[in-house]
Amino acid sequence: MAKTKLTSFDSLSLQDIDQDADLIPLMTPEDEEEINREELPETLPILPLRNTVLFPGVVIPITAGRDTSIKLINEANNDSKIIGVVAQKDEEVENPTAKDIYRTGVVARILRVLKMPDGNTTVIIQGKKRFEIDEIVKEEPYLTASIKEVPEARPEIDNKEFPAIIDSIKELALQIIKGSPNIPSEASFAIKNIESSSFLINFVSSNMNLAVEDKQNLLETNDLKERALATLRHMNVEYQKLELKNDIQSKVQSDMSQQQREYFLHQQMKTIQEELGGVSQEDELEEMKQRAKKKKWGEKVQKHFNKEISKMQRMNPQVAEYSIQRNYLDLFLDLPWNEFSKDKFDLKRAKKILDRDHYGLDDVKRRIIEYLAVLKLRNDMKSPILCLYGPPGTGKTSLGKSMAEALGREYVRVSLGGLRDEAEIRGHRKTYIGAMPGRIIQSLKKAGTSNPVFVLDEIDKLSIGHAGDPSSALLEVLDPEQNSEFHDNFLEMGFDLSKVMFVATANTLNTIQPALRDRMEIINVTGYTIEEKVEIAKQHLLPKQLEEHGLTKEHIKIAKPQLEKIVEGYTRESGVRGLEKQIAKMVRHAAKNIAMEEEYNVKVTNEDIIEVLGSPRLERDKYENNEVAGVVTGLAWTQVGGDILFIESILSKGKGNLNITGNLGKVMKESATIAMEYMKSNAEELGIDPSIFEKYNVHIHVPEGATPKDGPSAGITMLTSLVSLFTQRKVKKSIAMTGEITLRGKVLPVGGIKEKILAAKRARIKEIILCKENERDIKEIKEDYLKGLTFHYVNDMSEVIDLAITKQKVKNAKTL
Repeated sequence: MAKTKLTSFDSLSLQDIDQDADLIPLMTPEDEEEINREELPETLPILPLRNTVLFPGVVIPITAGRDTSIKLINEANNDSKIIGVVAQKDEEVENPTAKDIYRTGVVARILRVLKMPDGNTTVIIQGKKRFEIDEIVKEEPYLTASIKEVPEARPEIDNKEFPAIIDSIKELALQIIKGSPNIPSEASFAIKNIESSSFLINFVSSNMNLAVEDKQNLLETNDLKERALATLRHMNVEYQKLELKNDIQSKVQSDMSQQQREYFLHQQMKTIQEELGGVSQEDELEEMKQRAKKKKWGEKVQKHFNKEISKMQRMNPQVAEYSIQRNYLDLFLDLPWNEFSKDKFDLKRAKKILDRDHYGLDDVKRRIIEYLAVLKLRNDMKSPILCLYGPPGTGKTSLGKSMAEALGREYVRVSLGGLRDEAEIRGHRKTYIGAMPGRIIQSLKKAGTSNPVFVLDEIDKLSIGHAGDPSSALLEVLDPEQNSEFHDNFLEMGFDLSKVMFVATANTLNTIQPALRDRMEIINVTGYTIEEKVEIAKQHLLPKQLEEHGLTKEHIKIAKPQLEKIVEGYTRESGVRGLEKQIAKMVRHAAKNIAMEEEYNVKVTNEDIIEVLGSPRLERDKYENNEVAGVVTGLAWTQVGGDILFIESILSKGKGNLNITGNLGKVMKESATIAMEYMKSNAEELGIDPSIFEKYNVHIHVPEGATPKDGPSAGITMLTSLVSLFTQRKVKKSIAMTGEITLRGKVLPVGGIKEKILAAKRARIKEIILCKENERDIKEIKEDYLKGLTFHYVNDMSEVIDLAITKQKVKNAKTL
């Protein structure tokens, strides 16, 4: 019996013909007549094939992997050796049923069954006659169907066209074999020696590289002449592909170095792209030139572009520099040279937008309206460099987006937090692999205009790395006198940034390079009062959380008293980010109850707040220790806003040592030492017996020892604590203070006054002691923030002691 090369489920292709050409099965007309005389059984076991189609007369190997297929083959091999073979419609179906297979198949005889080493069963079968499934009679253990023969319409004997078609098929098959280096020349022996025209058509159809659907269409064609014509059409397509491939290969040398090999592959790709209607290098260059004509750049930029595109024209597309040059020119064409969005000068509309998006922040809003007013009058003013600094969660970043909407400009944002590479700002030089422009140029490309509102977020968190100092690179960006010609290393040209409105945000100014800080207009975005937080929660935070959680205002209502309880009991910040998280918890609680169809209070009560958020964590009794001498409330500034702190002092028997604890910095420890020495030198004026300093040790402690503290503003607080301790007179209730002291007892001004005032209001402080020079800071604060507060302005420590310490001693005072 003839041998064939065993492949998996694929049919035997011309490329897979064995070297032993004499073993290829050839069907003679006599064999064909014998097959035609054979009668088909009424029912047949059906073997579905995944990805091939069997044709009458053709021998193919099949590897069976499914249990049902193996069982069918074994039983048929032991019985009549006759099976029905059909193709699956979808090869991914693992257990095909009647709807998953084609209706037309071929009766096949099992020639040989082989057990392979990998455990699979390979069976060699030969097609006999075509049949059509009449009905599936059994599906277990494998498909069994009743069948009927499909007669084949042959052309008449005197038809002269059919032999010409057969000769064309045979000739074209020989040309394909000759032109393909992968098909052995012995395969042409099989084609030449096939005498049966129908077998020739079936043999060629079986071995063509066609999809299963196309092969099935050929098998289902009853008219032999039509099947021959369809086969010839497919062969012509195959031959044209082969000719095209040979044409491409003939364009390159046969003896190639590695570089020539790469060139060959690129040439093949180029030819294929051109055949498919792709863009060639010449078309790409022409497209760039047409785009350049529409740009609004000046003569200098135009000249530079022409020079660079000429350089690209001379480059070999296969070299690495070509793609860099193309990216460079693409950037040139994408940048918005002298393209500006039109500013909107409706100041009332701008104010409405700012008031709509942000509650409070009057200084910032007033500055933006001023900028708009001047721009409306002059229409050529360079954009200012604004720096919004303040605690987190106060709306600095989102304020930039509102500015863009109010101005009618595009909005872009770059986060500078942790940036440590100068090239992130200025870009890389084109000579480096992976070079790209800096973030400033990239963002302008994304904005599409040369005058967007550009937010530089977290400018205080820039780092210095081994690749340079990014904050120094920003000096040119943020200098109105220099940024009209900002130089990007990748762009290699000056780009005008003077019309960009830069808005920087920072939590502190201490870490910003002094030269960089000097280039910006500093606007302080302070924290919010309790009343402002309640309004922000009502107008912005609650509606936002309802929308994000898929609820409406009908599902949950939080009144102002409850919002105030959340603010006072669960948030301790200058901004509103923590407040938003607490409101989100309340909304999620309502969403859960709605989803689980449980009852809940739509109108939130104080009890609901405690149930969802837990017991209030921040409602501290500030004055519980006021009956004890030596306890004073001070005011402090932190990076997240103002805060209050307690300073406690106690005495113990000893030799006059001073001990200071509470994770204090050097400056704060010095303030404690100054306070102690001042008190010793003025003991008699303060009513203290000087001899007791040698009999007692003094311990000063600032609670919350895990939090680092430093700064001179606790000086008067420490001195007040010590005087209260040594005189055993308590400090007045509801009073707090801040200020620096000197050895002479002078009180010096300190910073962060507004944040400290807000902290005092949150803590229900009634009176505040400040340096006289800090009075100007109080005058800059809105009167609404100062309601319920009384301010005492002092120049000397004696005034502080008279204001803060009561005249009578505490109960059970120590005898010193």
